[in-house]
Amino acid sequence: MTNTYVAVDIGASSGRLMLGQLHDGKLQLQEMHRFKNGFVKKDGHDRWQIDHLIEEIFRGLEKIKQAGYSKITLGIDTWAVDYVLVGQDGKKLQDPISYRDDRTSNSIAKLTSDLPKDYIYKKTGIQFLDFNTLYQLFEEDKELLAQTSKIMMIPDYIGYVLTGKAVTEVTNASTTQMLNLREGLFDHDLLKKVNVYPDQFPKLVDAGTVLGNLSTSWYQKYDLPQTEVITVATHDTASAVVGTPGIGQHWAYLSSGTWSLLGSELNVPENGIEAYRHNYTNEWGAYGTYRFLKNIMGLWIIQNVQKELPQAYSFAELVTLAQKEKPFQQYIDVNDSRFTNPANGMIKELQSYCQETQQTVPQTPGELAMAVYSNLSLYYANELEILGDILGYPLDSLNIVGGGSNVDLMNQLTATLAQIDVYAGPSEATAIGNLIVQMITQGDILNVYLARRLIIDSFNIKKFTPKSNNYSEQFDQYKRFLKEVKS
Repeated sequence: MTNTYVAVDIGASSGRLMLGQLHDGKLQLQEMHRFKNGFVKKDGHDRWQIDHLIEEIFRGLEKIKQAGYSKITLGIDTWAVDYVLVGQDGKKLQDPISYRDDRTSNSIAKLTSDLPKDYIYKKTGIQFLDFNTLYQLFEEDKELLAQTSKIMMIPDYIGYVLTGKAVTEVTNASTTQMLNLREGLFDHDLLKKVNVYPDQFPKLVDAGTVLGNLSTSWYQKYDLPQTEVITVATHDTASAVVGTPGIGQHWAYLSSGTWSLLGSELNVPENGIEAYRHNYTNEWGAYGTYRFLKNIMGLWIIQNVQKELPQAYSFAELVTLAQKEKPFQQYIDVNDSRFTNPANGMIKELQSYCQETQQTVPQTPGELAMAVYSNLSLYYANELEILGDILGYPLDSLNIVGGGSNVDLMNQLTATLAQIDVYAGPSEATAIGNLIVQMITQGDILNVYLARRLIIDSFNIKKFTPKSNNYSEQFDQYKRFLKEVKS
């Protein structure tokens, strides 16, 4: 009998339940339920509607039962760094605050006035982002922390609500910037700095740990399939890397969604001086690996441009309009913090940036889209160069997964700028990686190596090779521009 697996995959703007089964040596996917996500302003902060997300999961499970699936295995992945405070009664103390809230805008400077940045980096190997959990807890309400029995990352909290069992899965926990690389535990010095204690976190577990069955009380409220929950690689990027084909000898990956995560899968962390200088991170991956990567603003920029345009365009239509424009008409540091959550809108922020740097200001939808896509490609190419320099060997391929794998314009520009073969797809890598960990845990797949061969056999993967016009002059100009604006 074919086992049935369900990935609960929740991103910053939407979530879905994806059903997966193995048939004739291929992995087949079926989206069973999709729902919206987003933060709302409440009690002075941008907060996630966590109860809404859990309710949507149950709606999705009911649809799966109605479709004839009476027994399933389920895994949960979400974004990183955000958390839920749980009181002594086992209930959340408040809705979780979003990492895009402005409460941590100056927290790195405040916290590192006592603990030097290089000291923290040597301990954790994690990049400095002002929304890391370390800085969120530094700014947390001290009275609430005193009432807190457990601090749970978002997917761990959802798993806890579903099963009544609490764990802290390491791929997501590593993004907190509070795990000690060498000890493999929460670092006491860093916890003390933010007024929390090790026992406030549930026990650390690896991806692939069986969490347990749905609590019986949920079956009284909903018509649900028999469900066993497996703690997968709960950070969506960790799942996406598991779901990456890994084509090439020295391959890099780009998980291209709301965020772009560009890096390499390593067996040992790299937290030397060059990695620190370029703000690369060593997030823990599944099966003893490390995700050595750089956070890049990603498709968040074009997502907001699309929302703000007076006329409705699909992303495919924006790409078509962009293709009619010349690339590289302006240079933009897409990782500038001003694009994280601009108060006056993304379009105005992009235009103000170009005005301030005395460059051509994009006006039309096509010009705006090309400005975003071409500058993302420039940034990717630049980071691939830096990544190869840090690792000490040239990278021979880039595997792009996630929604950005469908943007042929951006993929081709990246291949040409970086002079590297680009393999694009699958777009559903996060859900696939979630399912793969479940399948390995249940014995349907032996290991990640065979899982990646399965991915290549199961999904359409496009190849983009560098074109003769390699835009080397524009690339050199962009690198000089980045150095100037960052200095």
